[in-house]
Amino acid sequence: MPYTKLFEPGRIGNLEIRNRIVMPAMGCSLAEVTGEPGPRMIKYYADRARGGAGMIITEITRIDDETGVGTPNQLSVTNTHVVGQLSRLAETLHAYDTKLFIQLHHPGNQTPSRLIGGKQPVSASDVTCKVIGEQPRALTTEEVEGLVKKFVFGAVIAQKAGADGVEIHGAHGYLVSQFLSPHTNKRTDKYGGSFEGRMRFATEIIMGIKAYCGPKFPVGIRLNGSDYLEDGIDEADAIAQAKYFEKLGVAYINVSCGTYDSGSTIIEPNYYAEGWKKHLAANIRKAVSIPVIAVCNIKHPSFAETMLEEGNCDFVGIARGHLADAEWGNKAKAGKDNEIRKCLGCMECFRILNDGLPLGCTLNPVLGREFEWGDEKLVRNGDGRVIAVVGAGPAGMQAALTLAKRGFRPVIFEASDKVGGTVNLAAVPPHKDMLKEFIETQKAELAAYGVEIRCNTPATVEAVKAIGAEGVFLTSGGNTIVPDLPGIEKAVTAEDVLAGRAEVKGEHIAVIGGGVTGLETAEYLSKDHKVTVVEMLDKVGGNLYPSLTMHLCTEIMKAGGAIAKGKALTAVKDGCVTVCDTKTQETSDIPAETVVLAMGVRPNRALYAEFKEAFGDDVVLAGDAAKGGQIYDALHAAHDRAFVYKAY
Repeated sequence: MPYTKLFEPGRIGNLEIRNRIVMPAMGCSLAEVTGEPGPRMIKYYADRARGGAGMIITEITRIDDETGVGTPNQLSVTNTHVVGQLSRLAETLHAYDTKLFIQLHHPGNQTPSRLIGGKQPVSASDVTCKVIGEQPRALTTEEVEGLVKKFVFGAVIAQKAGADGVEIHGAHGYLVSQFLSPHTNKRTDKYGGSFEGRMRFATEIIMGIKAYCGPKFPVGIRLNGSDYLEDGIDEADAIAQAKYFEKLGVAYINVSCGTYDSGSTIIEPNYYAEGWKKHLAANIRKAVSIPVIAVCNIKHPSFAETMLEEGNCDFVGIARGHLADAEWGNKAKAGKDNEIRKCLGCMECFRILNDGLPLGCTLNPVLGREFEWGDEKLVRNGDGRVIAVVGAGPAGMQAALTLAKRGFRPVIFEASDKVGGTVNLAAVPPHKDMLKEFIETQKAELAAYGVEIRCNTPATVEAVKAIGAEGVFLTSGGNTIVPDLPGIEKAVTAEDVLAGRAEVKGEHIAVIGGGVTGLETAEYLSKDHKVTVVEMLDKVGGNLYPSLTMHLCTEIMKAGGAIAKGKALTAVKDGCVTVCDTKTQETSDIPAETVVLAMGVRPNRALYAEFKEAFGDDVVLAGDAAKGGQIYDALHAAHDRAFVYKAY
């Protein structure tokens, strides 16, 4: 369908934006150690500009080096030495007719002391962020006045570098938001007390920027439509703030919500519906006449179009959608919705950032690595040579796509009657529907490159030789781990349960393994059973983002289940399992009429030896066939192996 609203030009201040697609600020940790945007960051943003974003707002950009560090390798406007490289970023985005706004940011109490040289975090008042867990100190009046000047100085640098405007980050519980919100502002000086007092810090920043940068330099502000805290900013307060800032002359309002203390409301995991908070932006848009940007967990262009048609906003903020697919806008405009890799809400991007690493994405193996691994760096020397890909799971399809882009002719052999591999099973538990869409997306991508997929066709050396293949990518997945323990034959696997091949009987179920598969299978079974998850480690969820782990555990326990950590399975009996405490070595029984194994997978290399004998070094292992892992691991490994295969 044509998206007339989505691709209609819009205006912010004196700027014309070529469409209604905004890429809002997201931390990426791709800046140089000097705070400058180097080639990696410039390429990251350039790909999104080329991909169709009409306006890009940079990641949280530091205005203060003393107490304002938000992430490692963070973009900075604290010193004039960044102007040169920042101007290169602006020039690059402008070449694609994309407007650049720099988001000015200070984390306040939402940063740990380790990021600010061991100093105590600061805030509007001495209110502790429960997530960070470190007592902040209240800024003095003089310190607040000094930070106003630093925000203004950052805007001057942004303007000098050629940015089209700046955005004040006044949302998500960061420092400006800490002054705006009664939850964190308990001050009695001029920066607290009344509504006007709470607004004063942001007011002085905005008026200072206008004084130094001129009235035509657009200043936007990101605001919370709600803090989702009992004593925080509510919807009525948010509307009052929006009207206040409109009178102050801001160019637009970017509506978001939540703080670290209200957790998943800022960055929604997969159990939040698309558009769940659209009312927050809609209410503010009704109250003001300046443009409103809405971030709303938007995944599909059709939903973005509806947001605009309904009048919820003037511009749509496509955040993680641009991480999963830099070409989100272009594909939507071309009517190739089915080729857009849509965000899963798996939170892997933020788990990686929290580990201090540059940005990454489950579905996009190039994210954060565009400079080294982007399509422009592909060695296109395939020359139509045939490569057999064994297995049509996510790894096999990704390898085939990368090989096809390089000019090879991959042919996929799949023993079953459909593509997707175990992703078809991973999509069965609640809130995993986006995985089903991803399978369809991979199919559409391969169809666009003319890749042949042979379902119901087991791979053999003879069959592969018959198509004239000169190499083989073995992506045949893994086999469920089944330990050699007494009574283990009574157990079933999570794979069989999710595929509907195993009957789950009884009131009490034990799921052995508290990783991603175990927890999601347990949640799936909790609608009809009381499930105990048995995990030998002291934590469940593996590398799953904490908000997702917490949600899964909460749902399991709400249904009458339990989480048994530090317990190792020793035997499966009739009606129960025996477990051993990993610390005390004491054994105990847990009731279970059905026992479900979710202990991971071992690489399936049943075909490896015969293919290796036939094709030698031209056999490549990828996905679970190489090493067990999650979809992230499978896609990244498959892409990288195909990227370098015979490239030199």
